[in-house]
Amino acid sequence: MNIVCLDMEGVLVPEIWIAFAEASGIPELKRTTRDEPDYHKLMDYRLNILKEHGLGLKEIQETIATIDPLPGAKAFLDELRTLTQVIVLSDTFVEFATPLIKKLGWPTLFCNSLEVADSGEITGIKMRIENSKLSTVKALQSIGYDTIASGDSYNDLAMIQASKAGFLFRSTDQIKADHPELPAYETFDELLNAIKAVLD
Repeated sequence: MNIVCLDMEGVLVPEIWIAFAEASGIPELKRTTRDEPDYHKLMDYRLNILKEHGLGLKEIQETIATIDPLPGAKAFLDELRTLTQVIVLSDTFVEFATPLIKKLGWPTLFCNSLEVADSGEITGIKMRIENSKLSTVKALQSIGYDTIASGDSYNDLAMIQASKAGFLFRSTDQIKADHPELPAYETFDELLNAIKAVLD
C-alpha cells in the first residue's frame, strides 16, 4: 500500500509568510524554512516581529484570503488522488491553512495550531508532534504503508529521505546542491510522472 505525503507551502500553495511580508511591507517576514532549518527558532523570530508591529491572526488571515493555490496544483492533486491516497503534511497552522485546503478540494491535512489571545495576538504555537513530517511518515510505515514524499524545504528532507521514494519540488539551488541524490522537479507534470513510476 502506497501513500503520498506532500508539503503544502511552496509545493501546492504560495508561501503564506512571504505573501504576508509583501502585504504588510515587512521584508523580515520573508524568511521561511527554505532559509532557516530550525522551525522553532523561525517561529519565535516571526512572532516577535508580529508583536513589534502590533499584528495578529486577523491581519494574516486577511492576506491568506487573497491567496490561490499555485497554477496546476489542484489538477495535480485531483489526478494524484485518483491513483493513491494523499496526505498533506505541513508545519503551518490550521488557522492559516483551512481556506487554502478548501481551494484545493479538501485533501487530508496534518498540521499544527496556534495559541491566540482574545486580542488576536498570536502568543505561541502548538506543534502536533515534534519532527511532525518524519514522525508521521514513520507512523504510516509502521501500519503498513510505503510512503512517497515530496517537498521544497529543509523541514521536508527527513520525510523525503525516510520514504520509499522522495522528490524535491521547486526547491532552492542550495538544497538541491546539498542533496544531489534526491531527484528534483520543477513542474507538476514531472512530479506526477515520477510518482506514477513508483506506483507502477
